[in-house]
Amino acid sequence: MSERYEVVFSCYLRDDTPEWVMAALRWHLGMDAEFPEGLDDQDEYLYPLLVPDNYANRRVPGGDVVSLRREVQEFTSSGERYEWELFARNHWVDDSMLYLRGLLDLLAPHIAQPGYGGHFRHISDTEVTVFHFRNGAYEPIKIWGVDPR
Repeated sequence: MSERYEVVFSCYLRDDTPEWVMAALRWHLGMDAEFPEGLDDQDEYLYPLLVPDNYANRRVPGGDVVSLRREVQEFTSSGERYEWELFARNHWVDDSMLYLRGLLDLLAPHIAQPGYGGHFRHISDTEVTVFHFRNGAYEPIKIWGVDPR
């Protein structure tokens, strides 16, 4: 029987995030059906990771939730400044956790605001493993004992 995890992303991406990254993110969220051209290795992205599960199969209270929207962050003398707001809370089986690092690698270089980026936890645990985005990378560097560098 598979282990089950709650995975949460809560971060902002810069407004100038390349279109291929946004296309990959929309594919992961289930907003685009076709595999995006900008991803190098389809083996690393076998299936969309952030598509919300239907309510009949939910395993965490409240179910899966995903949101990607362009939001005004501030008003400046030269106009409005936008960022992409990403929020996703999903239930993953342990096999999917092998692909978390690839998704973090995709997002990290485009994060607008350093700091908390989300977390994951085994659904039976009260402790979470928080990941932080900073300087185009993320911490903890080792996830599941694998150093991405």
